[in-house]
Amino acid sequence: MSFFSKIFTKENKESLDKGLEKTKESFFGKLAKAVAGKSTVDADVLDNLEEVLITGDVGVNTTLKIIKRIEERVKQDKYVTTSELNSILKNEIAALLSENNKNQNPGDFSEALPNKPHVIMVVGVNGAGKTTTIGKMAYQYKQAGKSVVLGAADTFRAAAVDQLVVWSERAGVPIVQQGMGADPASVAFDTLSSAKAKNADVVIIDTAGRLHNKINLMNELTKIKNVMKKVVPDAPHEVMLVLDGSTGQNAVEQCRQFTAATDVNALAVTKLDGTAKGGVVIGISDEFKIPVKYIGVGEKMTDLQVFDAGEFVDSLFSKR
Repeated sequence: MSFFSKIFTKENKESLDKGLEKTKESFFGKLAKAVAGKSTVDADVLDNLEEVLITGDVGVNTTLKIIKRIEERVKQDKYVTTSELNSILKNEIAALLSENNKNQNPGDFSEALPNKPHVIMVVGVNGAGKTTTIGKMAYQYKQAGKSVVLGAADTFRAAAVDQLVVWSERAGVPIVQQGMGADPASVAFDTLSSAKAKNADVVIIDTAGRLHNKINLMNELTKIKNVMKKVVPDAPHEVMLVLDGSTGQNAVEQCRQFTAATDVNALAVTKLDGTAKGGVVIGISDEFKIPVKYIGVGEKMTDLQVFDAGEFVDSLFSKR
């Protein structure tokens, strides 16, 4: 059952179930040990559950929030068995995610966009899956009948431009580039100008993923945004931060630094299929109150999925 999306296919669900397998096996293996020998949820079980959630990369603050909610349920119901704990835990995590994603701009690629062109500036450290995410977004927007233009404004590395060119060819969408060392703001300006001339629906701009100097990063991203506004006054409409879910708490720290450097209003969490750290999605969503728009659960173009909190929790807690 889906809490949010209107379109969540059987193929999407199977990919999500498979993509979260490692997280599920790790999480429920630890949970089984946490309640071993116990028939009711007592202080010891809650202490063990707290450890399971923290080591599962849910994060300390979010874990304490979940534990508090469960304590209140136990207090209210007087008697809660350990077999009921899974159901309560599932409901509390689903409630938490739905609270943090309730104002989410629908991510379905087929949905009507609020702007034309709809401008998305993508940020994130190198290696997080930023360029791959852009390529998969472009492909799925095109498959949904929308025209897309990519902008290669990560001019700090020649490989970044080359990689985006490859993805533009795979997705079958045009790209604007000036090569390594070009002014990123100039690339953004040319991209938006080209998109307007083509009457494109979507513009996706790649940016450099440097975090070694937050002031420089902030200045560069601010300059790109200011130049964009000369072409499309309210651009960018989305600043999407791409995070590598397999890095766990390191992804949380990256989110902290990028949200301090620019106005991030959407998240994409990648590489969940290769890690047991999928719980980080819960912690990031809760701590930063920024909607998780997409999650990466595999290699296929369609494995960049629109994040659906209900389906995510359902897959996480489904029987193996």
